[in-house]
Amino acid sequence: MKKLQSAFKRLKKTIIVFAIALSVLFSAAFTGSHFEISKHLDIFATLFRQLHVHYVDDVHTASLMKTAIDEMLKSLDPYTNFISEDEIEDFRFMTTGQYGGIGALIHNRDDFIVISEPYYDFPAQKAGLFAGDKILEVNGRDIKGMSSADVRNLLRGQPGTTVSVLIDRYGKEKNLEIDIVREDVKIDNIPFHTILDNNVGYIKLAGFTENAGRETKDIFQNMKATHNIEKIILDLRGNGGGLLNEAVNVANIFLDKDLLIVSTKGKLEERNTRHRTLNTPVDTEMPLVVLIDRGSASASEIVAGAIQDYDRGLVIGQRSFGKGLVQNVVPLSYNSRLKVTVAKYYIPSGRCIQAVNYAERNEDGSVSRIPDSLKVAFETKGGRTVYDGGGIEPDVFVEPERFSKVSASLINNFLIFDFATKFFFNNDSILPAGQFEITDPIYKAFLDFIEDKDFDYETRSERKINELLDIAQEEQYDELIGQDIEQLRQSLLSIKEDDLINFEEEIRFLLQNEIIGRYYYQRGRIKNNLNFDKGLIKAQEILLDMTQYASLLNDTIQKH
Repeated sequence: MKKLQSAFKRLKKTIIVFAIALSVLFSAAFTGSHFEISKHLDIFATLFRQLHVHYVDDVHTASLMKTAIDEMLKSLDPYTNFISEDEIEDFRFMTTGQYGGIGALIHNRDDFIVISEPYYDFPAQKAGLFAGDKILEVNGRDIKGMSSADVRNLLRGQPGTTVSVLIDRYGKEKNLEIDIVREDVKIDNIPFHTILDNNVGYIKLAGFTENAGRETKDIFQNMKATHNIEKIILDLRGNGGGLLNEAVNVANIFLDKDLLIVSTKGKLEERNTRHRTLNTPVDTEMPLVVLIDRGSASASEIVAGAIQDYDRGLVIGQRSFGKGLVQNVVPLSYNSRLKVTVAKYYIPSGRCIQAVNYAERNEDGSVSRIPDSLKVAFETKGGRTVYDGGGIEPDVFVEPERFSKVSASLINNFLIFDFATKFFFNNDSILPAGQFEITDPIYKAFLDFIEDKDFDYETRSERKINELLDIAQEEQYDELIGQDIEQLRQSLLSIKEDDLINFEEEIRFLLQNEIIGRYYYQRGRIKNNLNFDKGLIKAQEILLDMTQYASLLNDTIQKH
């Protein structure tokens, strides 16, 4: 009995020693992995307190903390962001396309905010606000000097509440006070759809918020049933993406059930996902073109990439944005959020649509040229060669629209906008979108309108001539060739004086688009663009030539 008790005590001591040892090892491992975090958090907290106590000027702690967080996250990738409590409404809008407000686009102009365009049939338009109205006050508060973001926050609010705006309107001597009842503003996923010539259906899909798949499906089915369309164009240009499941739903309209559309791969293997089509498609045979450009991102790239990888249709336009990163939203304290990148998207061929280098971007953020050495070749279902490295490369390339310097200056100085405002208040109506044109008298009126306005601009040629003169002076050649350079400059200025004539067709289009928008809003603008849209014209040309369409689907990626 004593031996048994002695053995039990020894076993008990062994268990205790083992437990202590295990605890020490666990603590050491825990300390090893978390000590650095604790250490640097302590350093940051101490620094933050000392700044608040000792800095010579008053420190705005919330602003300072926001800057610290934003700069830290900026070192990771462009899509890992901190969402403060004040920005929750904007975040809701990005994910649902819905917010409480008046429903209008606004922009800064000098020290005030101007209505760019009210959304049709939403509070601002129903209350009588027009593009060109200058906002002076919101609920009695002078907004002079405020940013558009700050004024937007004043205009937004709970549906059913009233916001009062004081505006300065063209042609009115007295300011107008207008009360607007806020509503739930839902931006349409599909702002426009129509039947083009030769029974070609056209759907403009502008976003992937809730129900985008169902809405696209319903419109496509209705086109088939009521107009017997034979071909379809899905326009994803300028569509910055949205919900992943809606991208799968849109692809499913044209692709069979149970096909892989996109997979996600990240650090945690158990959280990797594979997203397949779940429903019976609407049509897997009808000739299909997907239009993309540098503004087509994320969910748009998933749809275009899946259509391309399964050889279901042709992708036409320009290389897409190159955003193939998956974000999760993590709740933080005080109703703030962290939108953090957790994985990458991979489309059916196995390629990733994310740009290989975050820094190599165009001014608009889209992916720039990718060196061939960084590209990896993949194959579509039918054996066509496609590449990763950044975005979706179209099967048929169409040069993007580039406006002249004179047009850009007229836009940037709001001269086209201001002329459209004047025209609108002086003309009760115009012909329908698609029929209205800028006549010679209207264009002459525009030239008269800008005659005394300042819209000077420097062309690239002028800049290069000035650089050449600087170099000549630096190398002491200016006495020899300075006169020749000056003659070249004067010749260029003489040519530049005729820009309003040389680029008249382009300027007429911009005027026409802006004026039509005043009477027929966004739908009118889109309808007006159909006749001038190079990408759409190319898509229709190919769809009307089934031999060319089939050939392109059977060949490797081509550029035209």
